[in-house]
Amino acid sequence: MKLNKKTIISCVSILLCIATISAQEIHKLSYESPAQKWTEALPIGNGSLGAMVFGGVTEEHIQFNEETLWAGKPHDYAHKGAYKYLDTIRQLLTNGKQVDAQNLAMQEFMSTPLKQKAYQPFGDIYIAFKGHENYKNYTRELNIEEAISKVSYSVDGVDFKREVFSSYPSQVIAINLTSSKSKALHFDLWLDALHEDKTVKTVGNTQTLKVQVKEGALRGVATLNIQTNGTIETVNGKLQISNASKATIYLTAATNYIKYNDVSGNPENITQNTLAHVASENYKKVKKLHLKDYQSLYYRFDIDFGDNGKSANTTDKRIFDFWKTPNDPQLIALYVQYARYLMIASSRPGTKPPTLQGIWNHKLTPPWFSSYTTNINLEMNYWPVEIANLSECHEPLFDFIKDVSETGKNVAKEHYGAKGWNVHHNVDIWRGAAPVNHSNHGLWLSGSAWLCSHIWEHYLFTKDETFLKNNYALMKESALFYTDFLVEDPKTGYLISTPSTSPEIGGLVAGPTMDHQIIRALFKSVVEASSILKTDEAFAEKLTTMIPKIAPNQIGKHGQLQEWLEDKDNPESHHRHVSHLWSVYPGSEINYEDTPELMKAAKQSLEFRGDNGTGWSLAWKVNFWSRFKDGNRAYKLLNVLLSPAEIPERKIRGGSYPNLFDAHPPFQIDGNFGGASGILEMLLQSHLDKIQLLPALPNALADGEVKGIVARGGFELAFSWKNSKLQYVEITSKKGEACVLEYNGNTIEFDTKAGKTYKFDGSLNKK
Repeated sequence: MKLNKKTIISCVSILLCIATISAQEIHKLSYESPAQKWTEALPIGNGSLGAMVFGGVTEEHIQFNEETLWAGKPHDYAHKGAYKYLDTIRQLLTNGKQVDAQNLAMQEFMSTPLKQKAYQPFGDIYIAFKGHENYKNYTRELNIEEAISKVSYSVDGVDFKREVFSSYPSQVIAINLTSSKSKALHFDLWLDALHEDKTVKTVGNTQTLKVQVKEGALRGVATLNIQTNGTIETVNGKLQISNASKATIYLTAATNYIKYNDVSGNPENITQNTLAHVASENYKKVKKLHLKDYQSLYYRFDIDFGDNGKSANTTDKRIFDFWKTPNDPQLIALYVQYARYLMIASSRPGTKPPTLQGIWNHKLTPPWFSSYTTNINLEMNYWPVEIANLSECHEPLFDFIKDVSETGKNVAKEHYGAKGWNVHHNVDIWRGAAPVNHSNHGLWLSGSAWLCSHIWEHYLFTKDETFLKNNYALMKESALFYTDFLVEDPKTGYLISTPSTSPEIGGLVAGPTMDHQIIRALFKSVVEASSILKTDEAFAEKLTTMIPKIAPNQIGKHGQLQEWLEDKDNPESHHRHVSHLWSVYPGSEINYEDTPELMKAAKQSLEFRGDNGTGWSLAWKVNFWSRFKDGNRAYKLLNVLLSPAEIPERKIRGGSYPNLFDAHPPFQIDGNFGGASGILEMLLQSHLDKIQLLPALPNALADGEVKGIVARGGFELAFSWKNSKLQYVEITSKKGEACVLEYNGNTIEFDTKAGKTYKFDGSLNKK
């Protein structure tokens, strides 16, 4: 067929259009109907103020949260004098009397009270539209490139549009409504809440909701203000807007929480001042400030796995189809970008870290209190933050660590008679660091050490010595606790952690492998940090002496990496926790280069546990298989992680809800973050003092490009691949560190200068 100029131009236009659509779908969740369930609604957030947007037509429902509204009050959870029973509990475990040890610990060693407090929903915004029952052309989306939820539809030839976002610079939720016809916009607007103790008051164009948590010290104030070119009246406690073509609603919320030991705040003043500031700005300016702030973070990174046409489908259909046929490469790219979106929305400088549910919760009694679970879930939230180029979003975790180091000092003293600080497996906003819930899983000892690994990782990625200097004391004081806590095992002579658990399996034991891995990693990082900072030489020498005495990793009779000091692993167990593989990921002590036999044993352990699991467990396994350099096995687990969570014939647990929230089930945000981390580990690994490119690339992602991905050593990279072969790589050095680059058996080493970019072809030849 002969192509004329007009045909060629037409073909090029079509291809450009397809490319544009594909690019857009990486940054968008889309739907053809309003949300019926909370897990179908779309999340927005600015780190502290979050909401779920349902996108209703006759009635919009926006359920919102403020991160500091929790049950309870300032409280020291430490059990005074618990240390008196420590030696007895240890001896019972040595004598094989596990049940007796657990019972004594329940009576004399656990937190007071035994349970912590729950994160609370704040309130609800309702907007009822008159005469919108018969609508057409409905679309609903979350544009994660803009961090804006959008709804559009038409009624009787009039187009109605809605935008909702949560602004970090303005500290408000902004809702903008427009109609294409003058005076066609009519609606009622009001606030409500689930709390029993609540009041709603309307004055002029504002409405204020006040709530008091049940059996707690915290109260919240949420105020909305509406600006419109229509008329405003108050009817039956609701704001009634008529004859408008546009309206903008701003809502802000605050509580009296200041710190875990201070609830003297004035939420009335905070909300009044915030709204007074934003009321003087028009919507375009508020939106512009929001976009500038958000996109300064979001646009640092880009990822593309190519498109096969499925990206044109709605997100819920893509998830369903992925269950049947896991061939939607742009859904994988969207999943990574969505995790970055959720991180920016739930963890900004000056805010609190995301809980098990991020900053989104609609229940007065949420699953697992919607708290901070430190035996995996809180840390998993932050696995992708450095590699995905969102380093400052790590800051709320460091603030959290400072808080629990303060409460954890008293726990170390009262429970262990030890110096330093420690935290167990669960923490609430009151920073309870003592063991909670039950001794058979709550008496887990590695919390402070694991949290401190994030301080060290942040340094490794950024090479920021000022940061390391400012946070070194947290690492040192954590290590100090373990120098007092570790004891010699009478049977082996090793230093062991006792009493403790291997989360959340096997009950109270002496010497779980996970503890020893994490404590060794902490000691090594403190030794290295002390050398970098030229401080604490004597303490570093003490740790160096202790490290080889800590019980080592062991290979058991089934060829597995032992989970406990004794060789008692059950190869038939398919428990969701695989804690003893910590040194494979997120740690690095076990790897193919230095410890190949242990790597083989760790892989055998993971084979025994199987490919099933809840959401976050699947996500962790994706990271494990990426470290094992088996991208196809990792992708097999992504098939489950991104499949529908609520299909009866799908017998396995875990997966994704229609809004791409991770299903434990129920919803837990850690799977979103952990899954994204595992995908990025397929593309780049830098835990062995070198940068490995495409170390675990699955066949399903044979073509792709990533820009703005970050490696340890202060390096930012861009590279692409086609037919599973590297095409090019660009490396920008931020700190001028020496660089080791590895791909497909080729390794190059070169010195760098800060701020300079180095370019190579697919064979690592310099361009």
